[in-house]
Amino acid sequence: MSKTDKLTIDQAELVNEWMTVLPTTLQPTDQARVWADEADPQALRVHIMAAGHTGYTIDFKVTYVDDREVKVELTDVQQGTTHIDETSEIVQNLVDDYVRHIHECAQALQKVTHA
Repeated sequence: MSKTDKLTIDQAELVNEWMTVLPTTLQPTDQARVWADEADPQALRVHIMAAGHTGYTIDFKVTYVDDREVKVELTDVQQGTTHIDETSEIVQNLVDDYVRHIHECAQALQKVTHA
């Protein structure tokens, strides 16, 4: 990342922006938490609780590549309190859908990240 495209927004402010915007990109019944990645000032952690009776929770690391683009990494999938295989088709479809929503959120936040 060069100095011209480096993320300049404070990480705590970025978390607040994500907490406000991310729910608007998800299904109304999904729930999400966002917090700062303490090991990486360019990254956030996102925890999504899928709606319905499946009990799926999916965790991602969202790293700003520059002030407009994010890299999204799946870090964990659970069903209830059990860690599950994330390679099943159902889980992959959910993960792909949430990755799209995370990218949508990053796009919507360009007004604050791309100053």
